[in-house]
Amino acid sequence: MKEMSPLEELRHSCSHVLATAILRLYPETQLDIGPPTDNGFYYDIDLDKKLDADDLEAIEAEMKKVIKENQRFTRIECSRAEAIEKIHASGQTTYKLGRLDDVPNSEQVSFYQNGEFIDLCAGPHVGYTKKIKAFKLLSIAGAYHRGDENNKQLQRVYGTAFPSKDELNEYMTRLEEARARDHRKLGKDLKLFHIDEAVGAGLTLWTPNGAVIRQELQNFISEELRMADYDQVFTPHIGKLGLYRTSGHFPYYKESQFPPIVEPGTVERLAQEGCSCGDLSNQLDSGEIDGYLLKPMNCPMHIKVFDSQPHSYRDLPVRLAEFGTVYRWEQSGELNGMTRVRGFTQDDAHLFCTEDQIGQEIKGCLDLVKLVFTTLGMSEYRVRIGLRDPDSTKYVGDAAMWDKAEDALREAAQTLGVDYIEEPGEAAFYGPKIDFVVKDVIGREWQLGTVQVDYNLPERFDLNYIGADNEKHRPVMIHRAPFGSMERFCGVLIEHFAGSFPTWLAPEQVRILPMNDDLVPQAREIEKLLKTAKIRVTVDAIADKLGAKIRKCHIDKVPHFLVLGRKEAEDGLVKVNSRANKALEGLKTPAEFMGELLQNIADKTLPDPKEETPTA
Repeated sequence: MKEMSPLEELRHSCSHVLATAILRLYPETQLDIGPPTDNGFYYDIDLDKKLDADDLEAIEAEMKKVIKENQRFTRIECSRAEAIEKIHASGQTTYKLGRLDDVPNSEQVSFYQNGEFIDLCAGPHVGYTKKIKAFKLLSIAGAYHRGDENNKQLQRVYGTAFPSKDELNEYMTRLEEARARDHRKLGKDLKLFHIDEAVGAGLTLWTPNGAVIRQELQNFISEELRMADYDQVFTPHIGKLGLYRTSGHFPYYKESQFPPIVEPGTVERLAQEGCSCGDLSNQLDSGEIDGYLLKPMNCPMHIKVFDSQPHSYRDLPVRLAEFGTVYRWEQSGELNGMTRVRGFTQDDAHLFCTEDQIGQEIKGCLDLVKLVFTTLGMSEYRVRIGLRDPDSTKYVGDAAMWDKAEDALREAAQTLGVDYIEEPGEAAFYGPKIDFVVKDVIGREWQLGTVQVDYNLPERFDLNYIGADNEKHRPVMIHRAPFGSMERFCGVLIEHFAGSFPTWLAPEQVRILPMNDDLVPQAREIEKLLKTAKIRVTVDAIADKLGAKIRKCHIDKVPHFLVLGRKEAEDGLVKVNSRANKALEGLKTPAEFMGELLQNIADKTLPDPKEETPTA
């Protein structure tokens, strides 16, 4: 069992106080589990009454009473038979008996009691309820029992707790900022993406504004790949099951994949033979019948591209890149806007190299990831190196190869100039890896780019190249994705910039605001000039007050807007206003502004570090 930190102990104890209060107010409640989380705690409950914000206030008030009573947390160890009796005596049989079955036979069964409340629990907890100094209930959400949508949906009550009120207040401030930056809200407000139930949950529709951002990111990384001698490839969205049996993705990871697609003729034949759904599934798993699979990973197809022609050691490294769309089956309760989806496009690449080339190729991958983060103002990030567990036998490849690859990762990580930690046991079974954990502007961490060394797939697909000795040798494969997925990365970017993107990414870069209707033709001429330079520009020709037009620029988060009044028009000037970069402001000729803006775009200049203050 994982050891809890003091903060986790505090939050775990607060979840028990929450359950105590709920049972006092709603004694008919059936409890499931209430663990601590990275940001707080929750308790899953089965209650016919649907809780709302007013109920949370009442529960919170009752929790304060429990804390004031200074109840002691007491550990009670017992046998399984005694545990069953305690669960029956507490009236919590619906879910707790199942949770008791989850406790390994080798583990001591225990309960924790505070006041009248007793709960099946391994602990640990703080000593007394008064140790809980600062807490807050946050929200209520639906959650399927054990995360299975075939089970009953429970109510999950979320909360958080901190050692002090100052820390709680600081967290609540960050939470409010996070709500204001929520990519689901901003995505709708700024018309960046849409998820439609008629299309399918977790399947993103990139609307024109969002498509601009995605395309600019792809252009940016594609240019860097060209300079780094990557070759672009394109592969299908669907492949034969046999391909994924060879790679090991099917049937071992089938729970996170869409179901296989069987050829119509095969389905018709099996139906005539009286084949049941269960028999069909078993035959697919065993390989007795073949089918197709929505692509869960790009790597098997890139392997087939590499293997489509012979290679000499002189050809290596071979670097194949693709913005490849893949599909994963996520539980509906796990879906979250663009950051957790069922179909997503990876900025994927696979490098095939010799063992001696591993270090240099990993360094090149890490440099690319660092460039992406630096360009986008994500300067705070840390690196995790996933190493093998020396006591485990799950890893493929010999120890000498692993030692060499792990040393190469360490050396490459040191060149980044940032902190990194080593995590034994966190390597994939096929090789060590590096993950990048990025901190956004309000302090939240996101796992984004990754680089992985792979000895397994070249072996499974019997890949080879001809060495200097004229003999066959096995290449090493490196997986890398600086963005991770375009959907997740853009979701993070929306929140990181709060929708106020740097000019080079902004869907609308400039808006021209003529002050009178008779100035619209001149505004159109300026628009035409800027469009010839491929600047994304519009004219607000609506008959409205200038203040209203400026407010709309701020609402739409347009980086730059040009005010065209009669005096400016007569002098051949525009008044440049910039939400993004104040250095661009002032009275300028359209050509002068265009030159400065094009340099801003070419430099991928970040927005000024300031609070946004919309003005009328």
